[in-house]
Amino acid sequence: MFKKIFRILSFARPYYLHSFLFFATAFLATVFGVLNLGLLVPLLKVLFNNLTETQLKTMVAQYPTFNGSINYFLEVFNYFFAVTTLQYGKFAALQFVAFIIIGSVFLTNLFYYLSMMAYESIKNNLVRNLRKAFFDKMLDLHIGYFDNQRKGDLMVRSTGDIGELEGMVIRFLDIFFRYPLALIVYFTCLLFISLQLTLFTLLIIPVSGGIIALIGKALRKTTHRLQQLAGEQAVMTDETLSSLRVIRSYNATDYVRKKFHDLIENTIKHYVYLARTRELASPFSEVAGVSIVMGVVLYGGNLIFANNSNLSAEAFITYIVVFSQILSPAKGMSIALTNIQKGLASADRVFEVLDTKCEITNVQNPVVLENFEQKIEFKNVGFQYVNDKNVLENINFEVKKGQTVALVGTSGSGKSTLADLTLRFYDVTQGEILIDGTNIKNIDLRSLETQIAIVTQNSILFNDTIFNNIAFGKIDASQEQVEKAAMVANAHNYIIKKDKQYQEYIGDRGDLLAGGEKQRLAIARAVFKNAPILILDEATSALDSQSEKLVQDALDKLMENRTSIVIAHRLSTIKRADLILVLEKGKIIERGTHQELMNKQDGMYKKMVEIQTLFS
Repeated sequence: MFKKIFRILSFARPYYLHSFLFFATAFLATVFGVLNLGLLVPLLKVLFNNLTETQLKTMVAQYPTFNGSINYFLEVFNYFFAVTTLQYGKFAALQFVAFIIIGSVFLTNLFYYLSMMAYESIKNNLVRNLRKAFFDKMLDLHIGYFDNQRKGDLMVRSTGDIGELEGMVIRFLDIFFRYPLALIVYFTCLLFISLQLTLFTLLIIPVSGGIIALIGKALRKTTHRLQQLAGEQAVMTDETLSSLRVIRSYNATDYVRKKFHDLIENTIKHYVYLARTRELASPFSEVAGVSIVMGVVLYGGNLIFANNSNLSAEAFITYIVVFSQILSPAKGMSIALTNIQKGLASADRVFEVLDTKCEITNVQNPVVLENFEQKIEFKNVGFQYVNDKNVLENINFEVKKGQTVALVGTSGSGKSTLADLTLRFYDVTQGEILIDGTNIKNIDLRSLETQIAIVTQNSILFNDTIFNNIAFGKIDASQEQVEKAAMVANAHNYIIKKDKQYQEYIGDRGDLLAGGEKQRLAIARAVFKNAPILILDEATSALDSQSEKLVQDALDKLMENRTSIVIAHRLSTIKRADLILVLEKGKIIERGTHQELMNKQDGMYKKMVEIQTLFS
């Protein structure tokens, strides 16, 4: 547990100054808080006239000498208290004590405020660094990791679970510093007042602490399951919002509603169990605390009645008051101990992501690909997903600079996987892919990414302005550069008809745009990037005829003077390709130009073209 907690706190580095300020001011706030209670003794002595003139004169006979003991400060206070009483009377002494108490209370709250300000700095810096680390990790993880993850669950981890860790920091600082410090100071004060009574209390307090620890242990498993259920809710909510048209068109509203309601009911059952267990801590600790106080009263009263103690009445009352203050930090510790289990469960989920090893990384001293000069080669390339059959097998071809190679085949034949391998979203499990003679595993990832642009079937756009979507990834883009890219992509004319033109927001995933508009915007983004290698993944398959003409024209402009790998659904768009590869079940079964493949009497490509021509 402690290892995990200290790992969480490590994200607050290097904020050592704030940590020192927190500890120092929290300590001073506690000390002055106890001093407020300690001043009850002289206050009660004045009010109940328990000090004789002889006692007062004894107290002022000699100014106390500092001997390194805490008693020195008490003796100094008693000295000035006695001087004031002898010279100015008891009411003046009462005023003296009252002003000291006011000053002490002021300092208590001042240092408490300063400690909370220091704490806020620690907490906010920790959460900021943790959120950044989590987000950075998701950006750096290989694409394959997300194939087996649910987006909604990752969202809950990055928000809800890290939020729990924020609360855990509060509880940790309370349970391992603020409350223990208060208890140490209070018990020191109690020992100073009465050793007998304090030893008695130390014997009975650990019993309640042990029971609270058992309650806390029971919470952790339930909390972990609740976080999983929260992730499932987020996943289902996201899927539902993204699929409302399908849900309603399939008359599946009641089915989806029941599925979500069942999930909520299961979550509530766990919440109820968690609440019942957690809420046991507070009432139990309070009952135990009051019982201990009453035990102290009975034990102390018996000592006084039997004349087995030299405690005065005001000292005994002060002891009870100081001891009663222990209830608050003791109760706080019990609650914090139970709640900290929630934070530990969330920590498991957060660190599970942070500790995931990224499978796609740079080798030591990678080659920086400054420019693409010659060709892309696929040599005996094979690929399979984890614990799955081969998706690609013995793939061999090359794409020379300036050439266009088209990949065709039935769904699941491996076309998109080849594109993913080129971008190094995955690593080949057999063979190698080379760019200008260098295995892409040895090429710096960032430099590889700068050389390749991609346009996919489903345009991936962001909830931002048209300008920022085209200039995506470049913060110093000029208006002229963006407009030029839009013109090449046949997007400029529809953009300038918008109310805010290039500053128009396009909604979530670009939903405020039509399908053809989205695709042309994605093409404009690829034009703006101006990468020498282009991958088109069925970029026109989801469009109507009119939109397809505009988009295809934009794609033709984009492909000029670029090396292109085109995954085609509509075969009419690849007639001019330098090489067409026909894939089936992960293997290349035909290759050639359009005309060469059409000359094969029983060729698959020819059949595919004839079928599309028949139904067009």
